Amino acid sequence: MKKLSLLVGALLACFVQVNAQDFVSTTPSNRNVIIEEFTGRNCGYCPDGHVIANEIVHNNPGRVWSVNVHAGGFSPTSYPNLNTTESNTILNGFGVSGFPSGAVNRSDYTALNRGQWASYASQQMGQVAECNVAGQAVVNPATRVAKITVEVYYTGNSAEANNYLTVMMLQDSIWGSQSGGSYNPEQYVNGQYCHMHILRSTVTPTWGEQIAPTTAGTLITKEYMYEIPETIGTPNGVEVDLDNITFLAFVTESVKTPGNATRPILNACELSTLQGTEEAIYPYVANVSSASGISCSETRTFNIGVTNGGLDEITSLKLEAYVDGELATEQPWEGSIASYAGTIVEMDINVPGGTHDVEIKIVEANGAAFEFVKEVSVSFDEWVNVPIEGEEEEFTIEIMQDKYGNQITWELIGSDGTALSSGGPYTMLVGGSAATQLHQATVTIPNGECVKFVIKDAVGNGICCQYGEGYYQIKNAAGDIIVDGDGDFGTEAAILLSVGAGDAVQENIATETYNVFPNPVKDVLTVKGENMSQVVIYNSIGQLVETINTNDNEVKVNVSAYQNGMYFINVIDNNGEMTTTKVSVLH
Repeated sequence: MKKLSLLVGALLACFVQVNAQDFVSTTPSNRNVIIEEFTGRNCGYCPDGHVIANEIVHNNPGRVWSVNVHAGGFSPTSYPNLNTTESNTILNGFGVSGFPSGAVNRSDYTALNRGQWASYASQQMGQVAECNVAGQAVVNPATRVAKITVEVYYTGNSAEANNYLTVMMLQDSIWGSQSGGSYNPEQYVNGQYCHMHILRSTVTPTWGEQIAPTTAGTLITKEYMYEIPETIGTPNGVEVDLDNITFLAFVTESVKTPGNATRPILNACELSTLQGTEEAIYPYVANVSSASGISCSETRTFNIGVTNGGLDEITSLKLEAYVDGELATEQPWEGSIASYAGTIVEMDINVPGGTHDVEIKIVEANGAAFEFVKEVSVSFDEWVNVPIEGEEEEFTIEIMQDKYGNQITWELIGSDGTALSSGGPYTMLVGGSAATQLHQATVTIPNGECVKFVIKDAVGNGICCQYGEGYYQIKNAAGDIIVDGDGDFGTEAAILLSVGAGDAVQENIATETYNVFPNPVKDVLTVKGENMSQVVIYNSIGQLVETINTNDNEVKVNVSAYQNGMYFINVIDNNGEMTTTKVSVLH
C-alpha cells in the first residue's frame, strides 16, 4: 500500500453508495443530541454553562455530546486562541443574544439559554430519528492523516430531498485562562482552566456536505482523508494533540431560511478513534484501567486495551509491566486481533498503596521483537490491618455529628461493592451555632473481608469547628478504637480495613501478630500483644523516631508531637523476631 502524502489541511473525499455497512445499525432509533455551547474565555458565567452541559452528557452516555464553540466578543485571540473560522461561522448562523447560550440539535433558530438545554435535549432524545450515523477515524501518528469513514442509514424518510453530513474535530484538555472558572471547580486548578470538547475544525464544509437520497433503506458511506494540522488558531495557535482529539458526525436537514444555519440535526454519533499505520505489525496500548474494586491486596488486576494499528492480524504478544521503573510482571498473550480492531488483556500487577508510575510495554508481537511503551500514573488506597480471632466480629461505628447533620452521609462498603451498613443524613440540630449528637451503628464483618468506610459532607466543611466538634470512630468488639477520625475532613474521608486477612500486610515484612490501633491516629497509639520486648518507630524516610522497651502486653505511644505522615511500627519479641505495621499520624 502506498503512503499518502498531503499538504497540511488538504482534504480528499469520495462518495460511495453500497449495499452493506460495517458500522451503522439498520434498526430504527431515537435521536442523539449535539449541544453547541457558545462560549469564551472572558465570559464569567460560561463555566456554569459547561457544568450544565457536562451533567447532561454525563447523565446520557452515548446519547449526548457537547461542543464548545469559542467565538464572539468574549473569546480573545491571546494564547490559547480557541477561535476558528468554523466557530465564528456557526455563531453567526444563530441568533445569539448572550453568553453562555447554545443550540440543542439546532432545533431553534435562536440560541437557547443554559436553563433550557436539559429540557430541549430530553425532547430531542424522545423523538424517532430518520437515520442512524456511525463510523470510525483511524489516525496515523506518523503522517497525522486521519482516514475517516462515516455511514448513514435511513430507517425512515427525511422531510427534505437533500440532507447534509457534518464531521467535526474536537480537542480536550487545553489549559488556559477562564473568567469565572470557580463556577466549575472540576476544571479549574491553580488558576488555570482545563478547556474541554472544543471545536477545532470541520472535516466537511462547515454546514456539512450534501447527501442524497434521503429515503428509507438508503445507505450512504463517505470517506475522508484529513491531514490534522500541527496547530490551529491565528495568532497564538494551539497545538493539536493527537491523544486528545475526537470526531463527531451528524446529519442535518436543510431549512431554507435566509441567514440561518442548516438545521435541524436528525441524528449524531461520536466516531470511534484509533491509531493506525501502514506498517504490517503495529500493536499499541490504547488505554490502561484498574479492574480491581475494593481490595486489601497489592495484587491488582488491570485491563490493558490493546489495539492492532497495523495491516496484519496479531496472533501473539508479550507484555511487560514496570512499577516505578522495576519489572513487576511478564505476560504472554495469544488470540486474534484483526487490523484496526482491539481486545482487552488482563494483567495482575503488584502495586503498593499510594501513587506510582506504571509502564506497560509490548516487547514482542507475532513472535518478533517489538517496542511500544504506555506510561500511566495510578493511585491506590492503603489499608489498616484489623486482626480478629473468630470467623467474624461485630464492629461499632460512631458518628458524632455537628449542627448540620443533614449534610452527613456514610457507608461501609464490602469488597463486592455492596453497602454493609450506612447512615445519614441526620437531623439539623436547633439552637446555637455549635452542637453535636452521637449516632451508633453495629455491623458484623467476616474474617478475610476487605471493607471501605466512607464519610461525606455535602457542603464540604466536614463535621467540626464552629458548628460543633464532630468525629467518626470504628471500634472492635473489645471496644478498642480501630479508626479514630477527626471531623475536619472537608468533603470526604475514606479508609480501607483488612479484617483478619493474614496475607494483607502491606509491606510483606512479616505476618501481623500484634494489634496496633487506632489507624490513623491523632494522639495515643496502642500496641497490644504477647511476648513484646521492644517497640521501635521510624518515619517514612527511615529516621528513628522513638524506641520503647517493655515487658508488658500493651504499650501506649503518645504521638501528639509527631508530624503528620506515615510511620513504621516495628515490634520485636523476646525471640528477636520483628513484625512491622504502617500507621498514619493525622492531627
